[in-house]
Amino acid sequence: MLNILVAADENNGIGKDNQLLWHLPADLKNFKQLSMGHAVVMGRKTYDSIGKPLPNRRNIVITRQADLNIHGCQVVHSLQQALDACKNDGTVFIIGGAEIYHQAILFCNTIFLTRVHHQFEADTFFPEIDPAIWEEIEKKDYPADAKHKVPYSFLVYKKKVV
Repeated sequence: MLNILVAADENNGIGKDNQLLWHLPADLKNFKQLSMGHAVVMGRKTYDSIGKPLPNRRNIVITRQADLNIHGCQVVHSLQQALDACKNDGTVFIIGGAEIYHQAILFCNTIFLTRVHHQFEADTFFPEIDPAIWEEIEKKDYPADAKHKVPYSFLVYKKKVV
């Protein structure tokens, strides 16, 4: 099962200067809980922003650099190679960045979206979720609090069967 795992603001902003736009401990906990024990597929810039392989997950990094080796990660050179590499993994999460999301959204079954209810200055964006293709099946809203400066929601979208 191929899934997208993403956090985006009200304008679908997901980053600026290869960094996240916010710090939401609940989102990090949700990300860890969902992806733990599964394969995660990411672009090289996303890997660079994380800085190390995510523990207890199979890390697959997509890059155009022919000779790149990253200890603890499987390096591939296209989304198709990444999908082929994890075809026996059961549950796989696409975790960024924008270019990988744009390519992968066509192949995914589920989108796990943390919607951050604020508009940040961003230079990287998640694609629009087309309601003709995707159905929201779950939503949990959370207010801002001492640990979370802005309100947010956890949403789950399933691809419609047509």
